Amino acid sequence: MAESAKARRSGRRNPLFSNLDLFLFTLIAGLIIYWFMSRKKAEPIPEFKKAPSTQETSFIEKMKKTGRNIVVFYGSQTGTGEEFANRLSKDAQRYGMKGMAADPEEYDMSELSRLAEIGNSLAIFCMATYGEGDPTDNAQDFYDWLQETDGQLDGVNYTVFALGNKTYEHYNAMGAYVDKRLEELGAKRVFDLGMGDDDGNLEEDFVTWREQFWPAMCEHFGVEASGEDSSVRQYELKEHNDINMNKVYTGELGRLKSFETQKPPFDAKNPFLAPVTVNRKLNKAGDRHLMHLEVDITGSKIRYESGDHVAVYPTNDTVIVNRLGQILGVDLDSVISLNNLDEESNKKHPFPCPTTYRTALTHYLDIIHPPRTNVLYELAQYATDLKDQENMRKMASSAPEGKALYQSFVLEDNRNILAILEDLPSLRPPIDHLCELMPRLQARYYSIASSSKVHPNSIHICAVLVEYTTKTGRLTKGVATTWLKNKLVADNAHKSTVPMYIRKSQFRLPFKASNPVIMVGPGTGIAPFMGFIQERGWLKEQGKEVGETVLYCGCRHKEEDYLYQEELEEAEKTGVITKLNVAFSRDQEQKVYVQHLLRTNKVDLWRQIHTDNAHIYICGDARNMARDVQTAFYEIAEELGGMTRTQATDYIKKLMTKGRYSQDVWS
Repeated sequence: MAESAKARRSGRRNPLFSNLDLFLFTLIAGLIIYWFMSRKKAEPIPEFKKAPSTQETSFIEKMKKTGRNIVVFYGSQTGTGEEFANRLSKDAQRYGMKGMAADPEEYDMSELSRLAEIGNSLAIFCMATYGEGDPTDNAQDFYDWLQETDGQLDGVNYTVFALGNKTYEHYNAMGAYVDKRLEELGAKRVFDLGMGDDDGNLEEDFVTWREQFWPAMCEHFGVEASGEDSSVRQYELKEHNDINMNKVYTGELGRLKSFETQKPPFDAKNPFLAPVTVNRKLNKAGDRHLMHLEVDITGSKIRYESGDHVAVYPTNDTVIVNRLGQILGVDLDSVISLNNLDEESNKKHPFPCPTTYRTALTHYLDIIHPPRTNVLYELAQYATDLKDQENMRKMASSAPEGKALYQSFVLEDNRNILAILEDLPSLRPPIDHLCELMPRLQARYYSIASSSKVHPNSIHICAVLVEYTTKTGRLTKGVATTWLKNKLVADNAHKSTVPMYIRKSQFRLPFKASNPVIMVGPGTGIAPFMGFIQERGWLKEQGKEVGETVLYCGCRHKEEDYLYQEELEEAEKTGVITKLNVAFSRDQEQKVYVQHLLRTNKVDLWRQIHTDNAHIYICGDARNMARDVQTAFYEIAEELGGMTRTQATDYIKKLMTKGRYSQDVWS
């Protein structure tokens, strides 16, 4: 009141807004402007996806449009089937034909009946078998169509090359099925089914089949080889000297910058970068390194079940990458694209482009496995020593001398591309051609060693480091296991991450928890059973009736490499594991393996299987262990079931058919 009187006496009026009002007004206006500006989303990075409308789904129309008469379909899980398909497609040129490699997932396979519309046409199928006689992921729809269709394929010429591994129960099942089913539908087999065995020498099997196949095709179609056996480039090099580095791939498999801005769903083309939270050595002593890793999937929306596989994308050793750059005298940080010379091809680049040579050799290309014969053949032209040229071409032939040379120099000596370049100093190919020929670096699959019921936000991996010295004295390290070993847990903001996704499996616990389970998993084969044991324990805690849970596992020495000893003994103590049977193979003069323990417990086993409807699970080595374990089950069925070997074999096969004998094996 006094203040107002004073103001009136001085002849001044009060201002409409005080300084405080003006300050607050400015602050509020600023906040409103900031809020509106912040609502504008950052401009998204383009995803460079192929527009669905522009991709031709009719392989027939594409063949007609581009003058092709041979289509090579591939069912491929690890890239080998695709690689063989590309080689056959390129071969066609030597015979005055035009071929195209095709992923059946990308095309309408019901159009196969229309192939007869194209003169002198042929469909070749390079079909790999995955898991327990299953089709590969990209051939699943084609397999389903073959099973369901009753369409007629009269006039369709075909042949099949199957890729498999003899150590597996269902050797080349997919290739054999496609070969048989196409004939049933009326197609004409123009060359015998080829059987490739990865347990032996898959490359030799393929080369031998291929060299018999093409002369037979020449005779069938009445054409002659052009005699041109020279290298044909599929991609051309483009160097980017001035490019925005935000448009350069740095290891992503699909969408550019997908490792920086992660978006579900996560799959083979869009893996999740899972931080490593645990990486510990499992063995107490010995010269091996067995490891247990845990990766965090919080917030990823990834779901998994016990028995599933986790796929991880490793990277190559930087020492090898740098040495390749040094030996070829190139700047590995040059930004390049390899563009398909065939503009109609769905496959525009052999790997994500544009990128650097360093990224390609680190993330995208398999530079560790011994190269296949076609790589040696194509690179031979760059050897300045004529003897080197001759030997490289000889190794790519099916001549006995050439096969023997490839077997000894490449396979037995385990030479990768770097070792070949080091041992053939006259061979210095252009790095872009080398990158074009190298197969893609593939994801590695591991049986998940945890249960999502107990660890919903974590996936556990159990692995053994692969490391050995070759005949040439070189230390060879497994790509994925070396990479995993070096994934150290960091306390700071920079966490070690693993690009991963889940591959669903049929390796499942019984629907009824009251069914007994018999698990056989020596060495790292114990991995999925750690998840099974966790889940059975969780079910017990929920008050469910849980049947007998019996484990047979094994290691070399109890005091050295008894994997998960504390966890297993605790599970037995609490009754989660009904009986723990561990074979310590080298703790006594005579080796003891899991199959010996099975025979020791044959009475209990037969009761569990024959009377109590037990489910049997085998995980680990396919070449010896899985076979020996199966033989032990045959013998138990013979002895305690009073069966002949044929009856016992049929008995176990029926268990497999019913889903009561499951295998998760590798070789």
